[in-house]
Amino acid sequence: MSTTHEVQGGTTGAGRMLSLDAFRGLTVAGMILVNNPGSWSASYAPLKHAEWHGWTPTDLIFPFFLFIVGVSITLAFARRVEGGGSKRDMFWKTAKRSLIIFGLGLVLAGFPYFNLATIRIPGVLQRIAFCYFFASVIFLWTSVRMQALIAAALLVAYWLLMILTPVPGYGAGDLSVDGNLVAFIDRTLLAGHIYKPNYDPEGIFSTIPAIATTLCGVLAGHWLRASRTPLDKVRGMVVAGVVGVLVGWLWHGWFPINKPLWTSSYVLFTAGMALLLLALCYWLIDIKGWRRWLLPFVVFGVNALIVFFLSGLVGRLLVIWKLTRADGSEVALKTFIYENLFASWASPINASLAFAICFVMVFLGLMTVLYRRRIFIKV
Repeated sequence: MSTTHEVQGGTTGAGRMLSLDAFRGLTVAGMILVNNPGSWSASYAPLKHAEWHGWTPTDLIFPFFLFIVGVSITLAFARRVEGGGSKRDMFWKTAKRSLIIFGLGLVLAGFPYFNLATIRIPGVLQRIAFCYFFASVIFLWTSVRMQALIAAALLVAYWLLMILTPVPGYGAGDLSVDGNLVAFIDRTLLAGHIYKPNYDPEGIFSTIPAIATTLCGVLAGHWLRASRTPLDKVRGMVVAGVVGVLVGWLWHGWFPINKPLWTSSYVLFTAGMALLLLALCYWLIDIKGWRRWLLPFVVFGVNALIVFFLSGLVGRLLVIWKLTRADGSEVALKTFIYENLFASWASPINASLAFAICFVMVFLGLMTVLYRRRIFIKV
């Protein structure tokens, strides 16, 4: 647990990049917002995932977080390596941290009943753990050039395997919900332990390109540490971001942009979008010095994992905690709050959004208390 954190220029007293913390906090706030509508049947389209192929703003959130993980790996590990730190010690610390994050993911998946016969094994935190671990190992023992080559190789190999490997009963190249290779592997290896009966959006095989997403962040971190002017760094990120978006969109014609499959086109498209948003944050905060507006995002960003974990637990509690109505029927606490405090005065879709915004604001308040007391919880 860290106990000090002062804002100085574009970085914090702990050596963190303030623009990256703001980007991370914006991403986490987005995660909490889209995960906690008042009613799942009443949400604006941009706050829902695409049905299958294609994308919405919501589909950008998770890859943005993995991209930020990659940037953070470079910024944190490079300083330690240059300071003479032991790569072996960093490896074991990385392995320990990855196991803790994976364990938190299992707790979130099983809470509160922890039925081992049906517990979901993949998940958001579990994927973060795997991507963090493998991207860290690649960073520690390879050059920048090799890191770029590995990312490219993962994307090409994944694409070829997805379109050339025959799936029993469907053949090769089937990218439908049931017929794709990702779903087949999940159903075969994790039957009964996945999010949906036929596939898991954070399953085993689709974690391979997710590692490439994290490596894109690693490469961006190298660019941010380079001996260039701040404006040159922004220009480079904008150019690379535009190229990523365009190449990802062009690839969409052969390998559709798809979050559940985490397709290679999706990796390039979302990495490009992440670079553009990071460039904007870097320009506003580190170059223009516009920092007052970002404090809520920094508050979320410095305690990102813990606020995501706690918001997940509270969201689950609101569903399983039952209240008894006057007529004797039971209702979930979340439904009771939504119906009486939000749906009573707003249309369903606006009431659902208002509930989600208030949910975010509650956790912003809690994280602000920790921030002001200089309490930063790390795993």
